[in-house]
Amino acid sequence: MTAERPSGRREFLSTGAKVAAACTLFGAMSSIANAQNEPAGQSAISSITDKHYYLDDVLLETGFNFRDSTVIGTKTALQTIEIDQGKIVAVLPNKQHTNSTLNTYSAQGKLMLPAFRDMHIHLDKTFYGGPWQAPASREGKTIMDMIALEQKMLPELQPFTEERAHALINLIQSQGSTIARSHCNIEPVSGLKNLEALQKVLGEHQQDLTCEIVAFPQHGLLLSKSVPLMREAMQAGAHYVGGLDPTNVDGAMEKSLDAMFQIALDYNKGVDIHLHETSPAGFAAIEYMIKTVDENRSLRGKVTISHAFALATLSPEQAEKTAKQLAEQQITIASTVPIGTLHMPLKTLNKNGVFVMTGTDSVVDHWSPFGLGDMLEKANLYAQLYTRPDELSLSRSLAIATGNILPLDEKGTQVWPAKGDDASFVLVDASCSAEAVARISPRHASFHKGNLAHGVMQKSVA
Repeated sequence: MTAERPSGRREFLSTGAKVAAACTLFGAMSSIANAQNEPAGQSAISSITDKHYYLDDVLLETGFNFRDSTVIGTKTALQTIEIDQGKIVAVLPNKQHTNSTLNTYSAQGKLMLPAFRDMHIHLDKTFYGGPWQAPASREGKTIMDMIALEQKMLPELQPFTEERAHALINLIQSQGSTIARSHCNIEPVSGLKNLEALQKVLGEHQQDLTCEIVAFPQHGLLLSKSVPLMREAMQAGAHYVGGLDPTNVDGAMEKSLDAMFQIALDYNKGVDIHLHETSPAGFAAIEYMIKTVDENRSLRGKVTISHAFALATLSPEQAEKTAKQLAEQQITIASTVPIGTLHMPLKTLNKNGVFVMTGTDSVVDHWSPFGLGDMLEKANLYAQLYTRPDELSLSRSLAIATGNILPLDEKGTQVWPAKGDDASFVLVDASCSAEAVARISPRHASFHKGNLAHGVMQKSVA
């Protein structure tokens, strides 16, 4: 295996891109503040209780502008969306309503994009929502040192689990994410306390967030003897079986992975493992997981490898071969789009049909203080690191934030929104998705199955 050499551009992005992204937070706040200036005939509202209503003045992408065969721009038009029982039931010419009794709201010309998906976050343990606290220095620290630190910290964090989970959810919703997957600590220190707290919080967000839970043995599935607790978590309603570095932490790759997969098979659950290992053992674990899924076809489409940093150590030829194998077994990759020295073969994975997701991971906790909870920032990083800065490439980069749902297909045919789609979307202050990705444009409002999850809208008044 040969590791790709870090580039100066990537090192530059490790600071510049985050600073640029952080600035958009102020833009988003400004956008919401400006919504308070009510146009004539409209009133500002922060919740929508209607099950059936119209949303006027929605900017939708309708096609590409071409010069010869090259995409040079994106066509858009203002249209009306009819929403009923959380679904899009019609896409209409703007302000043309077939039912005059329904309430009408205005998107004020904001661009409508598919809801963002934060598919790797830790809602149950965070400093976010509390006083600022930078992580302690990790210089010279091993993963075992970090585990020992966390074992001491968890009892201090647990009284704030619910309050801070609510704060994190509010943050990601403000950035357009109303679909998420949260890892939740399951180990002897926490027992099932974090799971119970997180389930309570998510129960209070049923109307504005869909979130899967991964039972995560942060202190090592075997090392912390957490197999019985993980089984209890499955019975208690966790959706995925998690795992962690089977060689570096558990010290027994095959035994650790076998235990993880057996729990998944016994309870008919999915798998989402943290795999940070960049040594040959990391790639060996990926190969073993591919083999295991091939031998247990019921696991196809139900396994996610989070981080998968070992893929960054592969030669282009090895990456191509592995991508084809991952795609065949329908194994997905959840990447936080790392910047710095790790150059993940995300473009190669995409090209070969591997479903690539992204997520926040940490916002601010004892691991990292740099997360913004912003999937549009992740799409921007993906575009900068792995594609070219042209209209088509920028528009395609949005897919990593939306679960591969895009308004236009490669040829510029409008494919979203369509009748029958969930009314889950984000309104963005941008002219098209390419601009939204490139500029990390401010979010105006987030909707989840027809419910206003975040932001302020304008209601038309007769």
